[in-house]
Parts: sequence; structure tokens; C-alpha cells
Amino acid sequence: MALSQWGSKPGFLRAGWSLAWPYWMGDEKWSARALLAAVVALNLIAVWLNVRLNAWNNDFYNALQEYDWPKFWWQFAIFGMIAAALIVVAVYSLYLRQILQIRWRAWLTDRFLNDWLGNQVYYRMQLDQAATDNPDQRIADDVDRFTSSSLALSLGLMSSVVTLFSFLFILWTLSGVLSVPLGGGTYFEIPGYMVFAAILYAGIGTWLVHRIGNPLAGLLYNQQRYEADFRFSLVRLRENAESVAFYRGESRELGVFRGRFAQVVLNWWAVIRRRKKLTWFTAGYGQLAVVFPFIVAAPRYFAKEIQLGGLMQISSAFGQVQDSLSFIVTSYTEIAEYRSVVERLRGFRAKVDDIAAERQALQPIAIERGGAGVVVEGLDLTLPGGQVLRDGIALDARPGAPVLVTGPSGSGKSTLLRAIAGLWPFGRGRVRVGDGRALFLPQRPYLPLGTLADALAYPDLDQQPRAELEAALQAVGLPYLVDQLDREANWSQRLSGGEQQRVGFARVLLMRPEIVFLDEATSALDEAAEAELYRLLREAEWRPTIVSVGHHGTLKRFHDTIIDLGQRRVGEAAAAGD
Repeated sequence: MALSQWGSKPGFLRAGWSLAWPYWMGDEKWSARALLAAVVALNLIAVWLNVRLNAWNNDFYNALQEYDWPKFWWQFAIFGMIAAALIVVAVYSLYLRQILQIRWRAWLTDRFLNDWLGNQVYYRMQLDQAATDNPDQRIADDVDRFTSSSLALSLGLMSSVVTLFSFLFILWTLSGVLSVPLGGGTYFEIPGYMVFAAILYAGIGTWLVHRIGNPLAGLLYNQQRYEADFRFSLVRLRENAESVAFYRGESRELGVFRGRFAQVVLNWWAVIRRRKKLTWFTAGYGQLAVVFPFIVAAPRYFAKEIQLGGLMQISSAFGQVQDSLSFIVTSYTEIAEYRSVVERLRGFRAKVDDIAAERQALQPIAIERGGAGVVVEGLDLTLPGGQVLRDGIALDARPGAPVLVTGPSGSGKSTLLRAIAGLWPFGRGRVRVGDGRALFLPQRPYLPLGTLADALAYPDLDQQPRAELEAALQAVGLPYLVDQLDREANWSQRLSGGEQQRVGFARVLLMRPEIVFLDEATSALDEAAEAELYRLLREAEWRPTIVSVGHHGTLKRFHDTIIDLGQRRVGEAAAAGD
């Protein structure tokens, strides 16, 4: 993303504040403010100690110039006390800041996770991935960078401002008056000229570093995106390792990895070149700053208006003022990275809010709850681009009277289930889903990380009694897994496709939902196993409403009504077996 697309700098600062302020006004505000106050206090103490160290410079170097041996050692003792205090302040300032950072990150991560999972935002984002790429990376990495950079940059700016005003008066006093001869015996006097020299030096440096480093923020934004894309492709291979191995698709995957990593490298070269230019300037700027105050203050020293201690104190004060004024120069890379992080989180936040607003608005596909069974009337399904997928869909499923939705691949069977579930927002029509729990069984059931008992109970947080878990496994033909209920494993890789589908049916037996939607839920099973599992559902004592999606002819005998989406009039029902 080009930097010009980001809007103005104040807009970026407002975006950062809008992301930050809820934490400081939320349920943890008092503990957060207390920690921040402690960190700020330690930073102010550090500034005061630096002021004291500046005064020490005058006394120490004067002792050297005067060859005062006792005073020399006394100044070493004073330095030891100041240095010890600075060490204690530095340690506890970092310690408390890190505590504040992890607490802030935990709070903000929890908020983003809730928003991402709420209103099924995570699913809606998949429909338009170009709008918000890699939400996992934004939550895991960008939130961490945001909290750490927010604290580092804000505390650094505060420290710079306090240091500036603390040393400005000192530098003004020590500078004295510079007399510039104009000829004819007249002079132009500049009081506190070292202050003006520091402001001029820092001002020119800030302007130049912004001109040189301005493109860096956009490059870092893209770098985070390309890194996340590359990492996602690696994770995707791990999740689909068996399929790739069967296809012998290693070469194809290697090509994908190389292509995505090439983007990482190409953009990183651009970052390197830009940072090289920036480092040329900042390094030269910093080195010149070492000698610049001596050059400016030298006329008064050689005129014997100040001693060596005074010269060193002026140099120290000038350095503090110049460093404070050069905060943007010295922190430009961090600011550029922070801008990219804020932009990524702002984009994520805006997309979450947009989806939440869409869910709250009147939906073209009206979904109601009440009664029993499932009724679909006048449902038109479209693709995200507006193309009509299927129109005029009607469906009426009742308890004890299973309905099968069939049709060729691409006819909209699975999309119909998504629309009934409220996941597919594209189209119009009316859907009524009966009271009670509805359970959707996809072709490949999701098995979370954890124990097999956790996988059976998903998505419920509480597990059913062990006897019920064992009975469910026995009923669906998985008795050999009973002794592995407490075993933790990646069950989506340990179990075959057919075993995973049996686990899905076990969930139905455990949760006893009033409505069951099955999307090719027996595609990996043989006919005998398919018949046995459908028999379990049809003969279940709680008599659930069953809506199946599939195109295998073997499914027809298990359903009372068949709706063929391949027909012109898709709401027209046919008798089972026709």
C-alpha cells in the first residue's frame, strides 16, 4: 500500500488513539493507569538524574582542570551514587513497562478475538480475503507490535519533551551571549545562541529524515503482509500433508513457497535499500552531533569566558536538547513500522465493524426462529459478484420426514445450507428454522486440538459423562477408540475421513439436536456404514428434523422428500425412489 493511500499523519495518530483508548477507559483502567503512572514517574526520575549528571560534568572537569585531587575522588563518589540510581530506575522502568505491555496485549488480543469470532466475522472475511489479509497475523503479531511500540514511542516522546524543557533553561543560561561582528565596531548579540543552534540542527535533520524515510512505512506494511502470506502457505501444507503426499505434489508446493518467499525477499531488498539511505543520514547526523556543540561553543572557551567544565556541561546540555528535538530522527524507523501496524489493525477493525453492522441491518435473506422443522420460501442465491446461482428455492422439512437436497456439483447445494445457517449473505428470500438446537455436519467435521473427548463434545465446553461418550463411539462403529478418549492428538490427521465422519454422527447422538443438516456427511463411508448411521438418526427417540445434501443415489432411500437443484423448478418435490 502506498503511503499516500493512508491519509494524513494526524489521521494515523487518531487511528492509533482509537485503538488504544478503550483499554485505558475499560475494566482494567485503574491497574493500567497505576502501572503507567509508575513508569512515567520512573522516567521523570531518570530525567532528573540526567540533569544532576549534567551538573556533575561541570564539577568533575573543573576538578581535572584545577588538578584538585580530593575533589576529583569526591566527584567519583557522586557519580557512583547517580549511576546506581540510574541503574535501579532503568531496571524497574523496563520491568513495569513490560508488565503493562503484556497486560495490555492480553486485553486487546481478547477483544480482537471476541470481535473476530463474534457475528461469525471470521467466516465472512473468508468471502472477501482481499479486503483483510491474514487476520491471524494481525491478531497474533500486529497487536503485540502495537502495544510495545505504543508504550515505547509515547514514553520516549514524553521523556524527550521533559528532557527538552529541563535542559533548555540550563543550555540557555550556559550559552551566554554570542557577539557577531558586523563591521564598523558594531556587533549583533544572540542570547542563548546554543539553544537556537540546537533547534536549527534538529529541525533540518527532522525535515531531511522525513524526506528520505517517508516510503519506509509502506514498505514495512507490505513486508508484514508478505511474511504472513508465506507463513500461511507453510501452515496450509502441514494441515493438508496427507493429500499433498498422495498427489506427490511436493514440486507444486515448492513452487508456491518459492513464489511467496520471492515476494518477501523482493520487498525486503526495497526495505534494505531505503534503510541504507536512512542510515547514511542518521549515522552522519549522530556523529556530527558529537562535535557540533564544541564547534559552536569554542569561541567562548578560547576567549576564556568559560572553563573546561563549563564547555563540557554545555556539550552535555546541548546533546540532551538536541536529542530531545531529534526524537523523530532517531526513532523514524520505529515510527514507520508503527504506522504500518496501526494501518493493518485499523483495516482489520474497520472490516470487523462493517461486518457487524451488516449483520445488524435488515438481511435480504430473512431468517426466523420458531415452530418445528425448516421452511425455505422463495430463496434466490447469488454469488458475491451478483451473478444468480439458483433462484426460487423452496423447502419444507419436518421432524421424522427427512429431506434430501440433490443436484450436480456447483448447483448450490452447500450454499443453500450456508444460507439457512445465516453464513451466506448473498441473495434474498425467507428461511424459518425451528426452535431448539441445530447441528450442521459438514463433509469433513472439524476436530479441535485436544483430547478425543474434547473433539466429541465440540463445540460444547463441558464434556458429557464418560459412559455417554463411550456409548456414542460404540453406536457409530468406533469401539476401538474408547480407550483413547483422554488422549491428546491432532485427530484430524490421526483419523481417516470415514472415521472423522463417524465422529460427526457421534456428536449428533451426544447433543441430540432438534435439527440436523448433513452436507455430504457420509461421502467417505461405504453403503453399509452409511445405511447404519442414517438408521440411527431416523430411529432416534427425539425424532430430529433431517436435511441432507448430496448427489449420491444411495442417499435417496433414507429420505421422504427429494429436492433436485438441477431441475428448472427447484422447489418441486419428488417422491423418494423416483
